[in-house]
Amino acid sequence: MKKLTAITATLITASVLSTSAFASTGDSAREELRNAKVGVTALANTLENLGATVDASVDLNGASTLSQKEAIYDAKYSELQTQFNELNAQ
Repeated sequence: MKKLTAITATLITASVLSTSAFASTGDSAREELRNAKVGVTALANTLENLGATVDASVDLNGASTLSQKEAIYDAKYSELQTQFNELNAQ
């Protein structure tokens, strides 16, 4: 049941993020960065609930624009998504 809840939470997060991507034509760069941060946090929490050791830290050194920061969070999300997929494949 715990695993099902975690998977459901991840799917909801992914749905929100993909919906945000399609509806983001009017979003500001700040909102897009916030959405990226929320996605990383939600996926990291899901992984922790599944018992995984998670490094959700993000190094923003060198990123001077909001879009650069968003790209770093997107990369971290992809990394965590890979970890999630590997955990579910077991």
